[in-house]
Amino acid sequence: VQLVESGGGLVQPGGSLRLSCAASGFTVSTYAMSWFRQAPGKEREWVALITGAMGSTDYGDSVKGRFTISRDNAKNLVYLQMNRLKPEDTAVYYCKADRGPLTYWGQGTQVTVSS
Repeated sequence: VQLVESGGGLVQPGGSLRLSCAASGFTVSTYAMSWFRQAPGKEREWVALITGAMGSTDYGDSVKGRFTISRDNAKNLVYLQMNRLKPEDTAVYYCKADRGPLTYWGQGTQVTVSS
């Protein structure tokens, strides 16, 4: 089982990025898939969730209205579209999969928002 994030980088304030989380060894549509982030010196923060069966979504207050989580069942990918990025969005972003007692994390991808 593996989760691999990609798509991070340096972007100016107000810009956009799309992160991808590629899953292997399991099917993302049967797990609750989440994005978390962790800035230097801060605790890991939940960002967004997409549920397994229904594909319902939910977001943290700090990103609501700017970020969108989605998945491509055919490609077994989960995305995080990030718009109107702010310097405070700078963090390492992690993908997480949950189903019952099973939890998997990716290694993270760095997002830096700076002019």
